[in-house]
Amino acid sequence: MTPGGAVLAPPHLHAGARVPAFAWIAVACLLPSAAWGVLCYGRAALDVLAVAVGSALAAELAAAGLRRRFTLDDGTAVLTGLLVGLSMPPGVPWYVPAAAAGFGIAAVKQGFGGLGRNWMNPALAGRAFAALSWPAAMSAWLPTRFLPADAVSAATPLAAASAAGGSAGGPFAALAAAGHPFSGTDDAVISWLNQHLLSPLGLNAPRGLFDLLAGLRAGCIGEAPVLLLAAGAAVLLWRRVIRWEIPAALFGVFALLAGVLGGVPAGDGFFRGGAVFHLLSGGIVLAGFYMATDPVTSPMTRWGRVAFGAFIGALAFLLRFHGSAVEGIGLAV
Repeated sequence: MTPGGAVLAPPHLHAGARVPAFAWIAVACLLPSAAWGVLCYGRAALDVLAVAVGSALAAELAAAGLRRRFTLDDGTAVLTGLLVGLSMPPGVPWYVPAAAAGFGIAAVKQGFGGLGRNWMNPALAGRAFAALSWPAAMSAWLPTRFLPADAVSAATPLAAASAAGGSAGGPFAALAAAGHPFSGTDDAVISWLNQHLLSPLGLNAPRGLFDLLAGLRAGCIGEAPVLLLAAGAAVLLWRRVIRWEIPAALFGVFALLAGVLGGVPAGDGFFRGGAVFHLLSGGIVLAGFYMATDPVTSPMTRWGRVAFGAFIGALAFLLRFHGSAVEGIGLAV
């Protein structure tokens, strides 16, 4: 608040908290996922991440020069570039993440006045800009290094399950029936779990579950390591960088709709949609924890955040199951 009593633009932070501290904490929480993406996809993933972060910093520096303000040290440009890179396929040409990150910073963040005045998340804006401008390049998937040597398919599990159609056993069974490659680690872990822990309880874990949890699959650079994304989100929740209401409502509504209605389009009927599969595949975990919770563009009240997250979850379900694209979480947010 100014001496005259006017309220400045958000975000409004209290108790001595500062935007740079929050942004750098978020960057630190995303670095393990970025490292895992580079380990899975190699130099191509590292190049995409470097270009996205570099382009975001360049756009921020140019805008700061025009406004005669130095803003690189607040970490938000690095965070935006990192999120753009993590939401890209590892095989995408270099100019796509460069344009996406530059668009997010220049047009969405700085174009509307800088930090606290952007009308949508800059990283998501850049990702949507790239998806609309270069749709073919945004499907440049690469097979992970952890798949068998003879696995030539680079299709994501989400795309492969959609192409395979329905199955009485759900998406995991559809993948297995279509010959989708699974890692040897997945076979070993799932076999051990079923034999020693789950079978005595009358339960059975499907093939492919561990691959989705651990990120041993094709996909965007940062969407694969679900466990690392969740661990980073736990730190953000603990440090109160993000609030729990948006991701909880988003995941809850999406899982409910996917589990109850997700099998209907494939002809499997109700309650056969595979909620676990759809939560672990695609970019819903990355977007739900790290993008939908953007403090500038999300509601300030608790019930507002719940409604916001629930609406995103419902819209993500509609776009994924009834839209023209395989994934829809970015547009939903």
